Amino acid sequence: MDSATASTTRPTRRGPDDASDAALEEGAVTGAPDTGDAAHPLTPEEQAEAPHTGSLARRMMLISAAWILVLLLGGGIALDRTLTNLVERNFDEQLEYVQTALLSSAEIGPDGEVLLYRALGDQRFLEPNSGVYWQISGEGHEPFPSRSLWDRSLQVQGDHIDDDPHYYDSNQFADEPLRVVERSVILPGSDTRWTFTVASARDELDAQITRIRSILFWSFVVLAVGLLVLAALQSYYGLRPLRRVRLAIQRIRSTGRNRVTDPLPLEVQPLVEELNALLEHSEKQAEEARTHAGNLAHALKTPLTVLTNAATAQSPDLSTAVMRETRTMQRHVDHHLARARAVGRRAVGHARTSVWQSAQAVQRAVERLYPDSRFDIDGNKEVEVAIERQDLDEILGNLIENAAKYGGGTVFVTIDAEPAVEACVIWVEDDGTGIPEDERDRIFDRGVRLDTGKPGTGLGLAIVRDVAEIYGGGVDLAESEDLGGLLVRLSLPRAGQV
Repeated sequence: MDSATASTTRPTRRGPDDASDAALEEGAVTGAPDTGDAAHPLTPEEQAEAPHTGSLARRMMLISAAWILVLLLGGGIALDRTLTNLVERNFDEQLEYVQTALLSSAEIGPDGEVLLYRALGDQRFLEPNSGVYWQISGEGHEPFPSRSLWDRSLQVQGDHIDDDPHYYDSNQFADEPLRVVERSVILPGSDTRWTFTVASARDELDAQITRIRSILFWSFVVLAVGLLVLAALQSYYGLRPLRRVRLAIQRIRSTGRNRVTDPLPLEVQPLVEELNALLEHSEKQAEEARTHAGNLAHALKTPLTVLTNAATAQSPDLSTAVMRETRTMQRHVDHHLARARAVGRRAVGHARTSVWQSAQAVQRAVERLYPDSRFDIDGNKEVEVAIERQDLDEILGNLIENAAKYGGGTVFVTIDAEPAVEACVIWVEDDGTGIPEDERDRIFDRGVRLDTGKPGTGLGLAIVRDVAEIYGGGVDLAESEDLGGLLVRLSLPRAGQV
């Protein structure tokens, strides 16, 4: 254990039961600053003007609309390309069928010209400008056209050889776009490579594609409207439980109900449970505030009565009574303010405080009050507890100063004395006479002092118990096996476990 020697100069104006005051004056205690008064609640006008992140229903609708648009647009384009290709392929197959029939009917005449030994069955090839045409062309030979071409001829792409059917679009005839298929073959009995060309106006093909696209467009419009209506209904009915929660909270505010008991979906139930837990916590804090306000009033009533009686009777020791009773009232006020600060800091969030650093700071302060005492601190130097530094200093200050005041001159502090338990346990031992077992529970009451021969108000252990319980800890008393005096067992939640 580390042994510390005391300073020879004792600072003045120290409270007999509060070593944390000494630590604050020394500058070693660096607890969290007091946050002051709680934030004022917002007025209805301020709540209406408070910033928000927008409507949840609108956000859901925008996401649904964007996703529906992407899916329908992508699906519409894919379906349009698929159906258009199917119609064009069917049209091309009909042209290829005519070209195959033309090839099978062609032969070479005596003069080397190509002839048809049988006419094609489609009568449109005999009607001028019917929109369906064929032509057989060969290098060094006049083109052999169908009668439907009349005085026109098809322009053949003769810059390449097409052993297989070659399809393309052509605008060689004004106001009559064509779909053309070509194929180059060498007929028996001829060395000429003949090009068999079959063409058809695209009017029918384009009309079919237009009809398909119109059907697709209006179908997808109806589908989009239906999906948007579905998304709107889903948003309305899906968010309806949240509106019910709002109405339930409104009823709590207007009718005095203290819980949300309406049956709600499973997804909203955790929110309701947290809300009910928050309401319960607020009720508990309000009840604590009322209790401590009453306790403070009761604690101040007796000193005020003493002062009133002394002043009324014009007591000769009035000044002494005023000083004594005002010190008592100051102690009561300090006790309740300490508890109020602890409650407020606990509500802000969980802190992380090193026990070793706090204990050393308190030790330096108490050494100046009790220079003849011996202080030893041992244990886990790395452990941290979920309590504000200022509150931990106040707790340890009261315990260590009481051990130095009522002990025989030796104080042992063991940090994390029981590492196997979840909480961080701190032992504060002294070599004094201890406290009888039947008095250990009563000693935590405000104003109770077993040794009235030494200065004090009996609030130190009460402050320790109250502040420790606020943070979820506790304190109990036992007999020290090593020193034979009092053993105070302080348990506080470890940082990160609350």
